[in-house]
Amino acid sequence: MKQVASKSKKQNPALENYGTMRERMVERQLAARGIRDPRVLAAFRSVPRELFVPEGLRASAYQDNPLPIGEGQTISQPYIVALMAQLLELRDQDRVLEVGTGCGFAAAIFSCLAREVYSIERRPDLAEAARVRLRNLGFDRVRVSVGDGSLGISELAPFDAIVVAASGPEIPAALKAQLAVGGRLVMPMGATHRSQRLTRVQRASEHEFDVEDLGAVTFVPLIGRQAWADS
Repeated sequence: MKQVASKSKKQNPALENYGTMRERMVERQLAARGIRDPRVLAAFRSVPRELFVPEGLRASAYQDNPLPIGEGQTISQPYIVALMAQLLELRDQDRVLEVGTGCGFAAAIFSCLAREVYSIERRPDLAEAARVRLRNLGFDRVRVSVGDGSLGISELAPFDAIVVAASGPEIPAALKAQLAVGGRLVMPMGATHRSQRLTRVQRASEHEFDVEDLGAVTFVPLIGRQAWADS
């Protein structure tokens, strides 16, 4: 009987300890797939992803796929968030702009790696829920605001890193202008909602930007004055 009960517990992720599930995610989904930055891996070990998804989906929090968080939005799969964090090459004193707060999970990760994170979300209800969640969990380096993410936050620029958690037809000019020289910007980009490429931009000088194509991805569309129009 004990063996049967033990086997059943292992097969039911809802009964497993979240810390164990988190460690398995880090090892199998991140480290095994090329995430090498030890600070990024440590951040994922420290942020309780199960508390950023709806309660009914907590048993699935550490699966390698996006999950719905309401209002037609999703929390990105762990690997994609880790990849974007690694590509940003965040340092302790960096100031980060995140476009698309969602549930706040990625902002929590970035706050473990940088000095300040300013996150902008166009949906007031999602922004307020994320703000409360981050505050209650002690992620006090994150500031959440409501607005058009494609325009950034010009009064707080420049930023050492900018990350966009939604896909636009091109990099918004406002975001490029708000990126510090030497800064890194990571964003999915594509001519249609269905065809997107993860893109990394580094500002080499006032007028020069180095651009890298990092492969196909799928994100929700970025809505705003310098992105897709709201339909």
